[in-house]
Amino acid sequence: MSNQSAEDRLIARYFAPIAKDPGALGLLDDAAVLVPPADCDLVLKTDPIVASVHFFPDDPPAAIARKALRVNLSDLAAKGARPLGFLLSLALPADIGDAWLTAFAQGLGADAEHFACPLLGGDTDRTPGLLTVTIAALGAVPRGTMVKRSTAKPGDRVVVSGTIGDSALGVRMRKQPELAASWGVEGALRAHLLDRYLVPQPRLAIAEAIRRFASAAMDISDGLAGDFAKLCRASGAGGDIEVARVPLSAAARAALDRDSAVIEPILTGGDDYEILATVPAAQLAAFCSATSILGVDLTEIGSITEAPAQVRFVGRDGQPLKFARPSFSHF
Repeated sequence: MSNQSAEDRLIARYFAPIAKDPGALGLLDDAAVLVPPADCDLVLKTDPIVASVHFFPDDPPAAIARKALRVNLSDLAAKGARPLGFLLSLALPADIGDAWLTAFAQGLGADAEHFACPLLGGDTDRTPGLLTVTIAALGAVPRGTMVKRSTAKPGDRVVVSGTIGDSALGVRMRKQPELAASWGVEGALRAHLLDRYLVPQPRLAIAEAIRRFASAAMDISDGLAGDFAKLCRASGAGGDIEVARVPLSAAARAALDRDSAVIEPILTGGDDYEILATVPAAQLAAFCSATSILGVDLTEIGSITEAPAQVRFVGRDGQPLKFARPSFSHF
């Protein structure tokens, strides 16, 4: 008779096969070993995702796994870090079975390999509550070069990667499918919004460029409006954003053309997992060129000002927008 516990068997079956780094010790120990790269600082990040809060319980298990890892990798990218590995903790309801775990582990393993971010260890538990996936990601930057959110300077230009608001609109459509027709986002446009919610795209490709050029940076998880305010508060500065310059996908643009009120969830809804960065004006062209070569477009959307904590999102009429809920918040 095997002397393995049920938890040991679960780990051996689903997660040991994807823990390929030698430091993981085959997941046979209760700790892992990591040798930091020479002359580097470690960058540490943990961001849990919870069913019915960060994902729908009926989302595909592989997509849940990929989202759990990618939201943490997005933070590493904003700090200019390259991934070294991650720890995984799972709180599993009783109705999670073999089929779900198999698909989850496959999605997690594929992303761990794709992003060169190996599984190093973790823990599993049963819970009477909601499914919770907690990942702690570890990254590295050359010593003293991590990009903070507290170092923006007046006169810096503000840029964002990719497009903004897609995920927030995708979540709304999941809750209210009829919105797709009223927004005119059927077919490929609808699929785009749903996919952007389901599977974030961490901008690790531009991590080095962020280190080289950005004066401050963070990823956008709680909405552009709220996260820009956080960056300005941390930097002791203010900022102006020109709303008309915020980059939108064809799908988000179509929805906004049908319903002008959609601008609020676009700017405040969260889950974009794009990069918000500030850069000295003299470095802006070089920064944009460097990221474009890597397949990631940056858009200049505003500037940092000297007025502490005065953050404005200015519409086409020159008047600041006011939001009912400026930022996503768990509390």
